[in-house]
Amino acid sequence: MIKRKLGHSTLEVTDLCLGTMTWGEQNTEAEAHAQIEWALAHGINFIDTAEMYPVPPNKDTQGRTETILGSWVGRNKARRKDFVLATKIAGPGRRDWIRNGETHLSKKTIPWAIGDSLKRLQTDYIDLYQIHWPERYVPGFGTWQFDPTKDREATPILE
Repeated sequence: MIKRKLGHSTLEVTDLCLGTMTWGEQNTEAEAHAQIEWALAHGINFIDTAEMYPVPPNKDTQGRTETILGSWVGRNKARRKDFVLATKIAGPGRRDWIRNGETHLSKKTIPWAIGDSLKRLQTDYIDLYQIHWPERYVPGFGTWQFDPTKDREATPILE
């Protein structure tokens, strides 16, 4: 399995990453755990999840994917060092059930989301933490041109 350095970090990740967005909706916990075992056995060292998963997102299942991954991590603490764990904070949108509707990205909500993810994942560290989608307006979901009328207030990126 080919590994590549992740940006300017010391992390090295395999070309293939185990995505988890279906765990807890389209895949059972047992199937998810089998996928983790298979991936690790075949040299994949990169697992990606998100606080919003599984998809399609909804109030009743939000966070379930991290919880399923966390149940495996909780039973396999010694193997946590064997993979790079990436997760993501959900940005603003129509998901008022995430963080009680506080989905803007700020000094308050980012640590809150990280803490919740760490609990669900049953680990004390996340290797790569990402913003799932930006708070600022960007064209997406079939649009490709910037529309300045859709611009909105956003937390400054340096915050």
